[in-house]
Amino acid sequence: MNVSTPSEAHPSPMVERLATMQWNRFHTVIVLLFGMGWAMDAFEVTLIGNVLGALKERFNLGADAMSLILGAWFAGLMLGAAGFGYLADRYGRRRIFLASLILYGVTTLAAAFAPNLAALLLLRLLAGIGVGAEYSAINAAISELVPSRSRGRAAALVLNFWPIGSLFAALLSWLVLSALPPDLGWRVVFGFGGVIALSSAWFRRHLPESPRWLESVGRDAEAMAIVVGIEAGITNLPVPEPTPVHRRVKREGAAMMTLLRRYPGRLALGALLDFAEASGYYGLFAFLPLVVLPALHLAPAQLPVFYLAGSVGALFGGLAASMLLDRWGRYATVTSFYLFTALATVALAFVTNQGAGVLMLGFALVNMLATGSWIAAYPTFSELFPTSLRASGIGASVAVGRIGAMISPFLVGSIGAHSMPAALLLLAGFWLLGAATMQVWRWMGGIEANGLSLERIAPEQVISHA
Repeated sequence: MNVSTPSEAHPSPMVERLATMQWNRFHTVIVLLFGMGWAMDAFEVTLIGNVLGALKERFNLGADAMSLILGAWFAGLMLGAAGFGYLADRYGRRRIFLASLILYGVTTLAAAFAPNLAALLLLRLLAGIGVGAEYSAINAAISELVPSRSRGRAAALVLNFWPIGSLFAALLSWLVLSALPPDLGWRVVFGFGGVIALSSAWFRRHLPESPRWLESVGRDAEAMAIVVGIEAGITNLPVPEPTPVHRRVKREGAAMMTLLRRYPGRLALGALLDFAEASGYYGLFAFLPLVVLPALHLAPAQLPVFYLAGSVGALFGGLAASMLLDRWGRYATVTSFYLFTALATVALAFVTNQGAGVLMLGFALVNMLATGSWIAAYPTFSELFPTSLRASGIGASVAVGRIGAMISPFLVGSIGAHSMPAALLLLAGFWLLGAATMQVWRWMGGIEANGLSLERIAPEQVISHA
């Protein structure tokens, strides 16, 4: 793994002001607005697990068909993260984080009217692309807009809206599926998700472009105007015109080739951390509808109660990661969460015969630690790439992770049909992979980026003009 120590970079006066300013109203507002979008993404992910039982009855699905619904979603995530990560580096963060919510909202709303399984699969694929785009653009934007000393906490707080969205999805699904016939209930839940996502996009429309990205493409005056507004705490900043891009930083060919050539160790860290958490996390959520539901003979309307318990646990785990990331540092926080998630998953494997109540509490504990793991991991690898490649690096890492997310439900479904403990031990192995990856990163001299400016972690190669 090719790692390197921070370089002695000399950031521009604009970047220096952005990195060292005091936290103010602007930063609080962007955390809330980015968080709202992330909550909607979580709503979408949790929603499908909650209504999968109802979809099974409506379309007469077997385990393979239910896994296919999850697989379509994860394929969309992979395409969206990789493709839109490149677009966010080329055309800016703002266009992508607006387009992502609109695409997700429209397709989720349309899913409420899906006439058959084929239409639902297509809409799930498109909604997944929208959320994958969100992964790249939001993680890049939040790290570039907040002061260096608060970067880990701010990014983790945005991601911590995920358990809030999960909690809302579980509560809404439980109420709707309990009150309405299953075939109507799942449609109402999808409809709510689409409307709320489109509403969030409306509120997000006044957020500014990343000044760091504007500077990287030679638009210094616009970048400085935004920084001055941020210093003043102004939240309704002028939107930059879509003027031609005159890229200032040096690109060694295509974004992916540049990442592989200059930052192979950092890309490997991001990809492996994301693969480990996505395999473990989405495998855990597939475990409930694919394994627990048929094994315990639960009614579809009972499944959201498991997700409610899990979402409460996730909220505590995410808040813990938010508080610890800038205190303990990246290495200690990420490694601890991944390791303890693996241990908790092993413990859960040994109590699967203790009934639904014990399984629900065990799921809440594992989900608490699992959520803390990925909430700590995303800021850790997002800050390791330079501005001109950040969204591409995040997108590539997430795309690799979605491979794990796609295969994990199939593995959990097939293994869990024979043995619930064996399926959970498989998931524990994924979390151990993440902990081991962080250990290798440290052994090989990987950067502890806590408190460092982005430009010192990964300086740009600037093109000089005569």
